[in-house]
Amino acid sequence: MKKILVAGGGHGGIAAASMLAKRGYDVTVYERHAEDAMGYDWTDIFAPGALAEIELPMPGKDLYEYKENMTFYGPSYRTALRQDIAPEKLEIKMERRDIYAMLISAAKKNGVKFVFSCAVHGPIVLGNRVVGIETDQGAVYGDLIIDACGIDSPVKKGLPEVCGVNGETGENNQFYVYRAFYNRATEEEVKDKYKVCLYAEGRLGIGWVATEPEYTDLLIGRFEPFDLEEANRTADYYRSLNPSLGTELKRGGQFVKIPVRQPLSRLVCDGYAAIGDAAYMTVPIIGSGIANSFKAARMLCETILADRFGAYSADTLWKYQVSYYKALGAGFAVLACVKEALTIFTPDEIDLMFDRGILNAKDLSIDADTTDIFKIFSGNNMQDIRKKLGVAKDKTLMKKMMTVGRKIAAVMSVTAAMPHRYSKSAVDSWVRSYEKAISLKLL
Repeated sequence: MKKILVAGGGHGGIAAASMLAKRGYDVTVYERHAEDAMGYDWTDIFAPGALAEIELPMPGKDLYEYKENMTFYGPSYRTALRQDIAPEKLEIKMERRDIYAMLISAAKKNGVKFVFSCAVHGPIVLGNRVVGIETDQGAVYGDLIIDACGIDSPVKKGLPEVCGVNGETGENNQFYVYRAFYNRATEEEVKDKYKVCLYAEGRLGIGWVATEPEYTDLLIGRFEPFDLEEANRTADYYRSLNPSLGTELKRGGQFVKIPVRQPLSRLVCDGYAAIGDAAYMTVPIIGSGIANSFKAARMLCETILADRFGAYSADTLWKYQVSYYKALGAGFAVLACVKEALTIFTPDEIDLMFDRGILNAKDLSIDADTTDIFKIFSGNNMQDIRKKLGVAKDKTLMKKMMTVGRKIAAVMSVTAAMPHRYSKSAVDSWVRSYEKAISLKLL
């Protein structure tokens, strides 16, 4: 029986482990946290349809609720743009620990073995093949290593150059997030319950204040690290604009890092496949990645099942990468360009886009399956692009928008040219082209 090791307890890794064990594979997950410490002390949102991808039913109605439409603001808070997502497209909100409990319970029933409180330190590589992992409990060997160790995966970072997997996240490609739940300070009705602000206080980043019946949820996200003192100061700024945000910390109060970049250029090598945050599978603009990891788990499972001889080589695993990029990755690579664009606009330019309708509510109505932000810049909507550029009028802003468009065109072109069949020379060439397009500088 082929032995599969899952390094780390990411959502996608556990989901893949569960489906593979159900089909008779010997699968073990190695996770540094204790079982009762899995997941952050906060809620998460994801598309409910993704549960069917990993053969799980909807959770009990007491465990989730549907997410509110968001209202977006520019730095000045002058103009509000409220999403209008159809009810059937809304994502669900669950406690992250409940999501993990559901995943782990199903995986155990399917035969997955878990080794908790066991940190993974790096890969074991023989030649150009990953053959195992180094852990707190010693070396462990397997026929395939699924890397679900997250953004700073020691497995990915420890791979030698010959494997061809780039382990560096890159500048402005990770979001430093502080999230805390405070008491609700007022009983007054709040019209826009889920407010999202770009460039609050003129600082490069994003924040939200979500007013719930029992608490107020605050998130502060930036492209550079910040400390608790700065988080508390920024929280006071949000309180000045949102009377519902109290000062009593009820839960959370944690700092985490989230990848907000294009997917990994090479998800696989001999004996290795990356998934979840280790492969940068979050939506670059909003940082949500649970549903994407579930969908990727299905694709990886199908790829492994199709490898009848259990070679688990770059050749036989390449189907997983092709499937992921076709369904999700190519679009996320484009969205990474849109995310990068936010780093070159000034706060005044962001406000101008809100005030003049260059960005509108439709553009920001991101649902569980699509994003209209992609459509703004896609080649299929050139008339809309010209209209928005005409409204912009500001020459500097127009020039910046055009450079973003050129980069998006380059990324779309290269992702469309991904080899459908594996050849080392062809894939190496494509990876170089992909990373060159992604590295194009904006003004």
